[in-house]
Amino acid sequence: MNVSDTVGVTRESIPAQISADDATARDRTADAGGELARALRLATDHLLALQDGTGWWKFDLETNTSMDAENLLLREYLGIRTAELTAPSAQFIRSRQSADGSWPQYFGGPGELSTTVESYIALRLAGDETRAPHMLNAAAWIRAQGGIPATRVFTRIWLALFGWWRWEDLPVLPPEIMFLPRRAPLNIYSFGSWARQTLVSLTVVSALRPVRPAPFALDELHPVPPAAPAPATPGAGAFGMLESIHTRFTAKELFAGVDRLLHMYHRRPVRTVRNQALRAAERWIIARQEADGCFGGIQPPAVYSIIALRLLGYELDHPVLKAALRALDDYSVTLPDGSRMVEASQSPVWDTALAVNALADAGATAAIAPDHPALIRAADWLLGQEVRHRRGDWAVNHPDVPASGWAFEFENDTYPDTDDTAEVLLALRRVRHPARDELAAAENRAVAWLFGLQSSDGGWGAYDADNTSTIPYQIPFADFGALTDPPSADVTAHVVELLAEAGLAGDDRTRRGVAWLLDHQEADGSWFGRWGVNYVYGTGSVMPALRAAGIEPSHPAMRAGADWLLTHQNTDGGWGEDLRSYSDPEWSGRGESTASQTAWAMLALLTTDDQPGVGRALARGARWLADHQRPDGSWDEDQFTGTGFPGDFYINYHGYRLLWPIMALGRYLRG
Repeated sequence: MNVSDTVGVTRESIPAQISADDATARDRTADAGGELARALRLATDHLLALQDGTGWWKFDLETNTSMDAENLLLREYLGIRTAELTAPSAQFIRSRQSADGSWPQYFGGPGELSTTVESYIALRLAGDETRAPHMLNAAAWIRAQGGIPATRVFTRIWLALFGWWRWEDLPVLPPEIMFLPRRAPLNIYSFGSWARQTLVSLTVVSALRPVRPAPFALDELHPVPPAAPAPATPGAGAFGMLESIHTRFTAKELFAGVDRLLHMYHRRPVRTVRNQALRAAERWIIARQEADGCFGGIQPPAVYSIIALRLLGYELDHPVLKAALRALDDYSVTLPDGSRMVEASQSPVWDTALAVNALADAGATAAIAPDHPALIRAADWLLGQEVRHRRGDWAVNHPDVPASGWAFEFENDTYPDTDDTAEVLLALRRVRHPARDELAAAENRAVAWLFGLQSSDGGWGAYDADNTSTIPYQIPFADFGALTDPPSADVTAHVVELLAEAGLAGDDRTRRGVAWLLDHQEADGSWFGRWGVNYVYGTGSVMPALRAAGIEPSHPAMRAGADWLLTHQNTDGGWGEDLRSYSDPEWSGRGESTASQTAWAMLALLTTDDQPGVGRALARGARWLADHQRPDGSWDEDQFTGTGFPGDFYINYHGYRLLWPIMALGRYLRG
């Protein structure tokens, strides 16, 4: 639906501020040497001091304590957990426990059952007594939420590894899925890249069903009285199952029936087929190990791949597993208090691209010329990160598209993504680099790659094109997170912005991207944020892209987006949006002001700053940033403003509190 037809906010609801906006514009120009400019210079000095000597920036990436708990569980399973590693990890886990005894998915959020169960078990591994007050509170909270039986499938897999849950009571993931052709429903390429790498390794674990001796019992985490067993399906056995499918035939019941058949097959598989499938999965996993030893650049594929390969006979001193375990160590951060935090992923390419764009936006105000040495070093490093010689999983459905693109991590050649690629190209275009021909060639390759990964509806997903099947969400395993990678407004916007800056705004493919963005505007004027929280991020991404593509500020979509932001500015002058907006529309655009979200709103409004009310709103936003800046030039931001899976997994990018405000203040002062 196009918002130009139905807009939930009327322009009459925004007070006219024309004369005030004119004065604000004059104040902004006059501040070139004033307080806002000093705030910008302080922030850029801080950012420059954080650059690695080889050119990159990397900020901590914080998620929830299931990462830390699963790291300890993995090491316990492998027999390599040490007291030296356990103690600082347990310290971090304790520091994130809420007053009610639970652990949340994000700062200030409600307790989440599976995260709490995993964190509790990790503390028991660390030696915390069940009678300790914090453990009693956690166990009571867990029981009140239904206990272990109510946890998600992935948590119960960890429990099954130690005999705390029966493998027979988990859904089956047969490795024979490796033999399904790519056109078949539920082939491995039906899943998004992150789910695909996780599921392939889990097919091995599901088939071999290992059980290690449990170091202790978990009776205190089961409800009292025990939860009733799941009701039996009408008509036991295969024929009864088929009858049930025939009479009701809902998708979820169909796959529940298939799962029962797979349980029967697991007990008596065709051994030659099963062995061939396991070897196919093994080859697939090994082929996707990256140069740093990780798999997919993210924690879930890494830990499950290690378990799968160990089950297939790989010794811990085998080069593949040694590299994988070393990567997990590299994905951990020692915090100032001595605690140890495990990162779900690392973001140096994304951070470096954002840093270059931020410094370029700071420009002359902060004495950052386009050929500043920091920008040259960053451009050199980014050029070396282009994926040129490896065709990743994206090529399965696009065999004729030449290799290119940038990934999120230091090493992830299998999965470059369109979002990082667009942001890197935007950054490289802003550096006055002596090797202009090299930059131009990289841009040409990457633009061709981006066009090759455009979905048929005109939008862009992050890692694949047309990865939009709804079937994966019907399988019994689908109880956590996004499983596919459909186009999103924020990713499409970043690609469109890059294409427009590259002089391709008139290309039919770019115009289809613009049309996709206009068609996916919400009725209230905002855009949904897939990879950032949430409508503020989506709107902050789309409006600059539309403006770059030639959409005028007077266009109804631009005016509606600005109106939405104006009506959601907090009384303190900033913007914020709570993560609950993903599940509760009442939280759309509402939340405590944060530095990153205030910056996103400003970046959007700067594209329509001749609209009544916008100038005053921008001035108040800039003032909020100046008033809340830390002495070191950064900003405090405990809130999670990044998104992994909407509704399920969230991220605190520690660089967002610095990078986006620099962009916003730089563009604001530039006028």
